[in-house]
Amino acid sequence: MRGSSLTSPSSHITLTEFCEAHYKGSDIYDGLETVIDAIASGAHDLEKQIRNGNLLGMLGSTGDVNVQGEIVQQLDAISSDTFVQKFQDSLRVAMVGCEEIENPVLIGDSSQHNYIVLMDPLDGSSNIDVAVSIGSIFGIWKRESSKSLNIESLLRPGAEQIGAVYVVYGSCTVLVVATQDRVNEFTMNPENGQFHLTSADIIYPNKTPYYSVNDGNTAKWVDGIVKAVDELREGRSQRYIGSLVADFHRNLVKGGVFLYTADTKNIDGRLRLMYEANPLGYVSVQAGGAVSDGEKNILEIQPIKLHQRVPLIIGDKRLVNQIMDTIKSS
Repeated sequence: MRGSSLTSPSSHITLTEFCEAHYKGSDIYDGLETVIDAIASGAHDLEKQIRNGNLLGMLGSTGDVNVQGEIVQQLDAISSDTFVQKFQDSLRVAMVGCEEIENPVLIGDSSQHNYIVLMDPLDGSSNIDVAVSIGSIFGIWKRESSKSLNIESLLRPGAEQIGAVYVVYGSCTVLVVATQDRVNEFTMNPENGQFHLTSADIIYPNKTPYYSVNDGNTAKWVDGIVKAVDELREGRSQRYIGSLVADFHRNLVKGGVFLYTADTKNIDGRLRLMYEANPLGYVSVQAGGAVSDGEKNILEIQPIKLHQRVPLIIGDKRLVNQIMDTIKSS
């Protein structure tokens, strides 16, 4: 459920003002405002690249294949470099895990570098060429200061996140910040690049008019998923963009659920636990929703590898539970 919006951007509190009021000087969130500011700055820079990508010849692939086995788009590479640099400049992020990069990126090891970030810097990048909404996703964990930095530093359950952020580059550019029991949306003012609070204390609405699933995978679904989707069709409309972050945002705002489950081709699921499922799962839970792999809460999974894949059911808690019950009874 969204808060009311005002008519003039200047009448909204800025993201910087919000973060300073809620996080700066806090024992729990010490320095988090700087990490969020780094994400906002990177999103502002990337938004300009996306808007002008076709004119500047930055669309299309690089010819490389990433660690996921996917063709790297030019803007994938640009987005990774942009956010890694922003985190380096923040002096608060110790290490970054990135969907596009095989190994962790070590940034800083001083006591001030007290956060680690895992990110999908450009979710839905295959949609860039056709002007469909895309986004960026970030999970934020407090660094375990007593331990040395290595890949194990990043392999932590989603429940241990201190916050999560995602950005949607669409008809407007919105940035959503989630911390404990608090989800807020900020919209970028294109005139000055500042993000302004436009929806406060977001929770899932009571109505659930939408479900999001790729029907092209129907032939590969197991029986429980077929039945669960049939149940969702009763009284609901299907909306599927193909950019996870955009589908998730619509369902959060309007009400609904997103599914990309395991199937006969992808027995471990298709989406990434650390870069997509954990951060968006954290947002969902803080907004009163749920997240599951079809059997258990995804945020409770102990990851065993950085680029681990997972089935994903995320959105309205009632619908997530309904789908899980149907799977279990099939």
